[in-house]
Amino acid sequence: MVTTRFSWSYGGRDVFLSGSFTGWSKHVPMTLVEGSSTVFLAICNLAPGHHKYKFLVDGVWRHDEQQPFFTDEYGIVNNFIFVREPEVVSSVLRPVASIIQPHMEVDNGAYQHAASSSGGMHRELMARFPDADINVSRGRISVLLSSYTAYELLPESGKGLAVVPIWDDSRRQFSGMLTASDFILILRELHNNGSMLTNEELEVHSISAWKEEKLRLNGQPDGPAQPFRRPLIQAGPHESLKDVALRILQNKISVVPIIHSPMHDGSCPQLLHLACLPGILKYICRHFRHSPGSVPLLQQPIFAIPLGTWAAEMGVASRRQLIVLRPSAPLSSALNLLMEAQVSSIPIVDDNGSLLDVYSRSDITALARGGAYAHISLDQTSMQNVLQLGYEANIVINGPRRCHTCLRTDTLHEIMEQLSDPAVRRLIVIEAGSNRVQGIISLRDIFNFLLG
Repeated sequence: MVTTRFSWSYGGRDVFLSGSFTGWSKHVPMTLVEGSSTVFLAICNLAPGHHKYKFLVDGVWRHDEQQPFFTDEYGIVNNFIFVREPEVVSSVLRPVASIIQPHMEVDNGAYQHAASSSGGMHRELMARFPDADINVSRGRISVLLSSYTAYELLPESGKGLAVVPIWDDSRRQFSGMLTASDFILILRELHNNGSMLTNEELEVHSISAWKEEKLRLNGQPDGPAQPFRRPLIQAGPHESLKDVALRILQNKISVVPIIHSPMHDGSCPQLLHLACLPGILKYICRHFRHSPGSVPLLQQPIFAIPLGTWAAEMGVASRRQLIVLRPSAPLSSALNLLMEAQVSSIPIVDDNGSLLDVYSRSDITALARGGAYAHISLDQTSMQNVLQLGYEANIVINGPRRCHTCLRTDTLHEIMEQLSDPAVRRLIVIEAGSNRVQGIISLRDIFNFLLG
């Protein structure tokens, strides 16, 4: 049992506390705090997990609007609290010690929290947030996104994205997007065919030729050359944020170009913006930042919510298996996993499973700088060497590389605030102190969960 304090700060003559932990039938008397005429206090011993509660003030049921609250399917408003297992503060909260490169930094935000005792982990994981309350929160977020349009994103998202729109000059329209996945495809095909092209030979290959090769590899029927046969996935500025987010999720893409044509026939298209999930997530966070209690889900720890990819020992059901690699693994293994396992990033760990770095699809573009891709063998180049190339390119352009992490006890709102930064595409869930990788929470995980 965990000693838990409840307070009512709004006065009254007779104030009682009641909740799911009392069966709602027993009322716990609250005591007026000495020296105050409005603050009442009660202390209860509660089991770890979720609890609902309310105050009976002078015979009238009240809830505290300054504490997390929610409205159930019957219109009843209750406060709620999540009681954690007693925590043990780690004596040393050390940053990740990278054996790969000393310039890698860890996002130390995760270390501002105490480390939870491992013995209570599985009991915590059993305390899931109720499905009915999840649906209430999803509904409120869905209403928000349906009420605003892509215009809201114009100053926010699309910064630092590893994608390039393709303009078809002959048809005077945007016809596709060039992404990091395309570059991975090029490298794999060169490797499979035993080709080591010179920089000059690579320069003469057109983008349309590479796109045609991609269609062939994906099983598209042969026939006359029809560059970019797949229609460009786009959105107009007046479409809702929810429609834009769903278009990104359903088509498994990272951005949607917002295109406006001033002509009725669709000619003279103007590219207004590249809409992405971080911009939409930032809009959600900004809207609910000052009223988080209206969406109870945002205050829940991520391990109490069914989202993300988790290690098997965490006892959390995941649609995908958590995949990690060692620094000695060849680059070919990483590229195959990124494309065939449909994952966007792979944690690089030491022999103890502690986080060293993360390799993602966008990192492959570091090989394009200086033409490094033309001089490496995918089977003989280790992840350690590839990451070194990435460090050198990143330090020159953006400064030291950061590895963004979180703890499983962080709330969904804290996770969303971090992921709303366009530079943060995913968070690695680590164990405080040991840095052992426990799971991954990605932008796509968040939106798949929020939009059901």
